Amino acid sequence: MADLDQSSEDVSVDSREANSQDSKVEFTEDEETLIARMYNLLGDRWSLIAGRIPGRTAEEIEKYWTSR
Repeated sequence: MADLDQSSEDVSVDSREANSQDSKVEFTEDEETLIARMYNLLGDRWSLIAGRIPGRTAEEIEKYWTSR
């Protein structure tokens, strides 16, 4: 019985993680401006751009850029 409870919890955690990865990442107006300016200077060098924005990953920034 305990195995059934744990497996249902695993499924719900997995589905939440999938939903959070699919959801749109929110950026502040300042971050959006900085990304645009850095892209004009550096092109699609996402890791360099991410290095200028604390708490952001290159993947988040690339996903934001390609979705806009």
